[in-house]
Amino acid sequence: MRRLIELLLLLGLVVCGIGLWLSHELDLEMDRSAAASEPVRIEVLPGEALRTILLRLQRQQALGNARLIEAYLRLHGQNPRVQAGTYEIAPHSTARAVLEQFVAGRVVLEQLTVVEGWNVAQLRHALDAQPDLVHQLRGLSDAELMQALGHDGQVAEGRFFPDSYRFAAGTTDRRILELAYDRMQHELEQAWEARAPDLPIKDSEQALILASIVEKETGREDERAKVAAVFINRLSHDMRLQSDPTVIYGLGTRYDGDIHTRDLVTDTPYNTYTRAGLPPTPIALPGAASLQATLHPADIDALYFVATGNGDGSHHFSATLAEHDAAVRAYLHKLGVPVRAIAAPARQGAR
Repeated sequence: MRRLIELLLLLGLVVCGIGLWLSHELDLEMDRSAAASEPVRIEVLPGEALRTILLRLQRQQALGNARLIEAYLRLHGQNPRVQAGTYEIAPHSTARAVLEQFVAGRVVLEQLTVVEGWNVAQLRHALDAQPDLVHQLRGLSDAELMQALGHDGQVAEGRFFPDSYRFAAGTTDRRILELAYDRMQHELEQAWEARAPDLPIKDSEQALILASIVEKETGREDERAKVAAVFINRLSHDMRLQSDPTVIYGLGTRYDGDIHTRDLVTDTPYNTYTRAGLPPTPIALPGAASLQATLHPADIDALYFVATGNGDGSHHFSATLAEHDAAVRAYLHKLGVPVRAIAAPARQGAR
């Protein structure tokens, strides 16, 4: 009897030792770096079994022994809930790190960049071309789009904030547009609340329209407030804005890359050479800098501006028509264009 007890104790010690050894080996397996030296992408499907996922990663060398990892989880009573999505496993990751990534749902984030100065058609083209989005709104008219977003009757142009939007594969195009719309509303409201006093702009809607023109007129950070000042000054003096980008927008598909005299004298709702005040809607998606410049214009008395021809996108700003005409002649001279008398009143505007 005593010998039997001794044998049982010995057997217990052996089993205990084996258990400790196995537990130690499983711990090591969880913290062992995988062989993959490059990132590995894996798409986890909804409801996919953990064993299947682990075996797939093992085959791609992004994980060690899948069965040992599964044994470790059973031994410790763990049943990780893996979230569906596309994951990128870093080189030489450990099983512990991979499982933490799955449970946290740290999926790969794609990116869509909406460029300042795009119009809504360009935004929608970029959305439609994004293969990682679920397309719910493709093919709708702009009016139908705004209705689907819950803004029935509102014009789509200018309503979406230009920025880089990161998203997980499977996100809807509706969600991206909702984010961009809400961001524009937030930026516009904040800018409007902090606006400079005594501007000839009656509401935030007009501010958005003018900011879209400023956005299209210059890409230089140091000139936005000056360009805005020219248009603010012209509105204050009841002068027409005479902005080329508004004419181009009004031409739509008829624009051939050049503005002709006939374009300047042909009336459209967006021709600010033929019509006073602001156009009826924005002409582009303005960024935060253009919103701020529009509502905090530079303290200058300029009424005109024209390109300098220096090749850096800069402009010469003038307070008088005579000074502006001289700047236009200087610009044409740099281009090698024969300088004639500036006889077309249509072009003696802001540009």
